[in-house]
Amino acid sequence: MNMDRIPAYELILKEEISDIHSEGYLLKHKKSGARVMVLKNEDENKVFNIAFRTPPADSTGVAHILEHSVLCGSKNFPLKDPFVELVKGSLNTFLNAMTYPDKTMYPVASCNEQDFKNLMHVYLDAVFFPNIYEKEEIFRQEGWHYELENADAPLTLNGVVYNEMKGAFSSPEDVLEREIFNSLFPDTPYGVESGGDPQCISDLKYSEFLSFHSRYYHPANSYIYLYGNMDMEERLNWMDKEYLSKYDEIPVASEIGRQEAFAEIRNVEMEYSVTESEPEENNSYLSYNIVVGDSLDIERSVAFEILDYTLLSAPGAPLKKILLEEGIGKDIMGSYEDGIYQPFFSVIAKNANPADKDRFLSLIRSTLEDIVKNGVDKKAIEAGINYIEFRFREADYSSFPKGLMYGIDVFDTWLYDDAKPFERLKCLDIFEALKKKADTGYFEELIEKYLLSNTHASVVVVNPKRGLAAEKETALAEKLAKYKASLSQEQLEKLVADTKHLKEYQDAEETEEALKTIPLLKRKDISRESAKIYNTEKHVDDTLVLHHEIDTNGIGYLELLFDMKYVPEELVPYMGILKSVLGYVDTEHYDYGDLFNEINARSGGILFGISVFTDSKDNQKFTPMAGIKAKALYKDIPFVFEMIKEILKTSKLEDEKRLYEIIAKMKSRLQMSLVSSGHTTAAMRALSYFSAGSCFQEKISGVDFYQLINDIEENFEQRKADVIAKLKELIGCVFRAENLMVSYTSEEKGYEGLEKEIKEFKEILYTGEKKETASYSSCVVKNEGFKTAGQVQHVAAAGNFKEAGFEYTGALRILKVMLSYEYLWMNIRVKGGAYGCMSSFRRNGDGFLVSYRDPNLEKTLEVFRKTGDFIRSFDADEREMTKYIIGTISELDVPMTPSTKGNMSLNAWFSKVTEEDMQRERQEILDAQPKDIRKLAGIVDAMMEQNRICVVGSEEKIEQEKKVFEVTKHLL
Repeated sequence: MNMDRIPAYELILKEEISDIHSEGYLLKHKKSGARVMVLKNEDENKVFNIAFRTPPADSTGVAHILEHSVLCGSKNFPLKDPFVELVKGSLNTFLNAMTYPDKTMYPVASCNEQDFKNLMHVYLDAVFFPNIYEKEEIFRQEGWHYELENADAPLTLNGVVYNEMKGAFSSPEDVLEREIFNSLFPDTPYGVESGGDPQCISDLKYSEFLSFHSRYYHPANSYIYLYGNMDMEERLNWMDKEYLSKYDEIPVASEIGRQEAFAEIRNVEMEYSVTESEPEENNSYLSYNIVVGDSLDIERSVAFEILDYTLLSAPGAPLKKILLEEGIGKDIMGSYEDGIYQPFFSVIAKNANPADKDRFLSLIRSTLEDIVKNGVDKKAIEAGINYIEFRFREADYSSFPKGLMYGIDVFDTWLYDDAKPFERLKCLDIFEALKKKADTGYFEELIEKYLLSNTHASVVVVNPKRGLAAEKETALAEKLAKYKASLSQEQLEKLVADTKHLKEYQDAEETEEALKTIPLLKRKDISRESAKIYNTEKHVDDTLVLHHEIDTNGIGYLELLFDMKYVPEELVPYMGILKSVLGYVDTEHYDYGDLFNEINARSGGILFGISVFTDSKDNQKFTPMAGIKAKALYKDIPFVFEMIKEILKTSKLEDEKRLYEIIAKMKSRLQMSLVSSGHTTAAMRALSYFSAGSCFQEKISGVDFYQLINDIEENFEQRKADVIAKLKELIGCVFRAENLMVSYTSEEKGYEGLEKEIKEFKEILYTGEKKETASYSSCVVKNEGFKTAGQVQHVAAAGNFKEAGFEYTGALRILKVMLSYEYLWMNIRVKGGAYGCMSSFRRNGDGFLVSYRDPNLEKTLEVFRKTGDFIRSFDADEREMTKYIIGTISELDVPMTPSTKGNMSLNAWFSKVTEEDMQRERQEILDAQPKDIRKLAGIVDAMMEQNRICVVGSEEKIEQEKKVFEVTKHLL
C-alpha cells in the first residue's frame, strides 16, 4: 500500500502478519483522529467494521438501544429501516451490529466488490448521520415506550430492546453472568448492564440517548477495520472524502478504567425465577470468579485459555472432577472470560445447594494448591495447546467470515492500547513458547499468582425463587397503574395520541424516492451457477465411501456413519444418551480424562452424534445415522481410527457413577438450551406433530428427550441397570460393518491409506443376527403451550404444504426472505415488539413461522394466519423484485469452508438432492416474478389451516390464552 496515494492518513505501524497471511497497517486519519486497521490479503470475503468505545454509566441499555436505532435511517438513506433493506437486497456474507460491555460494533462482509462498497456506505452513514435526532419514534420503537390504546385501557411498556432483555433476564445463566460482572467491576462500566436491565430501561430519556450518540459516535473515538482482497487505497480515500474529512479531531473521554483490586473477596447473593413445577432445593448456582490481570499480555491470555481447558473445561479436568465427586452441583462449568479489559476466570456449579458454598470454595483452593505443589498434568497442557492451536490454524468459523472473527479478536488489545493492535493475530510463536514453558513451572506460577494469591475475586450465588417472574410482572403492572392514575386527562389523551402516532409511523409506506437511495445490484450481476456438490462414490469391499475432494490445507475431515435400521423403536431415545456417553467414560487403556487429552493432543477432536437426514421428496421418509466425526492432519488419521476402536470396543458403560454424572450434565444443558433457544424448541416441537424425521429428532434431543433424562436422573438408582443394559444393546445394534458408510473430505493425496484403515476398522465391528425395525410410530398433533419462568414467548406454527398437494419451488426461498424481513418483521418485531421472527420452507414440504422473545401470543398467531393475504396482495416492480432475489441468493451463496462443503455434499446425497435440483432452484429464484410469489399464498394458507402450534412462554400468558392449546404444561 502506497502511503503517498492516501495523504489523509498517517502510517503508525506496518507489520507482516504471517499467522493469518496478511499485511497489517495501522493508520490514523489526520483530520478526524479516526484509528484505521488494514489487513490486506487474498481473501475475497471482504470485511468492514466500525466500532466505538461506548462505556455505559448505568443499566438503561442506552448503548444497546443506540446500536438498534442508528440502523433505522440516516441522512443519505432516509428509510425507516435501511438495515432490513440491506438484508433483503444485498449479497452480504455478514450483516449485523453488536453491543458489548465496553464497545459497540457495526461489521459487514461481502465477496462482491460493489456490494461491499454499498454496505460500507450505508453503515458509515448510519453511525455518523442517523435520523435519531429528527425521529423520536425510532427511540420509542427500538428502546421503550408507553402503550395506551384508549384512556380506559391498562398502561403497558413495549419496545424491541425492552422485550429482548426481558427474554435475556429470564435466563438464570444471564442473571448470574450479569452479577459476576457487577461484583468484580463495581467502579467501571462493566459494573452495569450495557444491554439494559428491563427494570431500568424505561428510566432512559430521549435526551440522554441523543447525548450518548453525540458524545461517543465521533471518528476520534472510532476503530475502523478493513480486511481482504480489495483496493485499500481507493476505500481509504473514499472514506476520507465522504465521511472522515467532515470532522475535526476532539478529545473523547471513553477510556475503560481499571477496577482496583479488592482487599478481600466479595460475596453476593441474587435470585432467579422458577415455575411451580421446578424445585428450589439443590437448584442454585455457586460461582467463584477471579480477575486475571489485563488483556494486554497476550501470552498470559492464551496461557489462561489453556488453563481453562486443563483445569476446568475438559472432561476429567481436576476442578470439574473433584466438585462432581464431592457432590457440589450436578453440572460444573465456567470459562476464561476475555474480550474485556480485565479478563476473569470463573468456576460455576449448577444445580447446587447454597449451604455447600464454603465447601465449594475450599475444594477449589485445595485442588489448585495440590496442582501447584505437584505440577500441572503435562499431557493435559499439551492437549490444551494443540486444541487451541488446531482451531487457530484451521480458522473454520462455520458461516462466519474468518476476517470478521479476526476483526473482533483485535479488540482484546487495540481497544485498550493504541500501540498494540495486532497482538491477538500473532499466536503461533506464543503456542511454541508455551510448549517450551510447560516444563518450567510457568503454568503453576500463573495458578499461584492469579488464582490463589489474589483477592480481586467474587463469590456469586444465585438461588431459585418460585413466582419471582409473576412478582415482577405484578409490581410493574402496579407501578404503571399508579403512574397512569397520577396523570391528568390531558396527559392520558397525549399517551393515547402518542401510541396512535407511533403505529401510524410504523404503518407508513416507504416512499419510492427513499427506497431508491439504497444502492442495488442488478440480476445480471449474480452468477447463475449453483453450488457444486463434491461427491465421488468409492467402495471398500461392500462399504460405500463418499469422498469429497476439496483442498483442506492438509486436514482430513472424517465421518463414520452407521445406519440405525436395527434400533428398536423403544431404544431410539437412548441413542441420545449413548452419543453423549461414548468418548466420555473410561476405556480399557485410558480413564476418560486421559482419553480426551490423548485425542486432543494429536487431532482436532472426535465427536459422536446423530444425524437425521430427511428425504427431499417425502417428509415421511428419513434416514437416522449415528455418526463419529473426527478431524486431523492426514498423518494422524490412523491414530484417529485407533482411538475410535478403543472407544467402541472397550468403553466401560457399566460405570454407574460416571453415567450419573453424564446424565445430570445432559439434564442441566437441556434445561438451558430448551429455554434460551425457545424459538427452536417451539418450531421443532411443532414440526414433530407431523414430520417423521422431526418426530425422531424430538425423541433424541427435544422436549420428550428431556423428560426421559429428567426421569432417569431423578430415579437413577432404580433405572441405572436398565439404562446400562440398553446402551450395551445399542452398541451391538448400531456399530456393525453392514451399517457403515464413510464420508471423507480431503485432497486426493489425503485419501491415500484411508481404505486400509477402513478395512481394519470393519474387523472390530459387532456381528450377530439383527432384525430391521420396520417403521417408527407416526406423529401426533398436540398443540402445546409449555410454561416457563420467562416473561416473553416463542410462538411457532408449522405445517406441510405437500400434504395439501403443493410442490416445492425455488420461489419459496424468496418468500422466506420476504416474510422474515418484510411481513413478519413489520408486524411481529416493529409493531409487536418481539426481538425476532423467522420462517422456513423445506424441500420435503415441511415449513414453519416462529417468533422469538415475543411479548404477544394470540396476536402473533393472528399475524401468522393472515400471511396468505399478504402474499396474495404482493406486487413489486423490477427493482423491488430484484432486491428480494439478491437477498435470497445471499443466503444461498454463503462462502463455505472445506468441512462445510463436505457436510453440504453429504446432506445432498442423503436427501437425494442433485446439482440439477440445485440449478433448477437457482433459476427459479433468478427468474421469479411477482406472480410466482402470489401463487405461494395457498401454500402458507394450507400450513396454517393444519393448525399445528407450539408456544414456549410465560406461565401467565399461556394461562391467559390457554384456549389456543390442547395441552398446557410446564416445560421443565
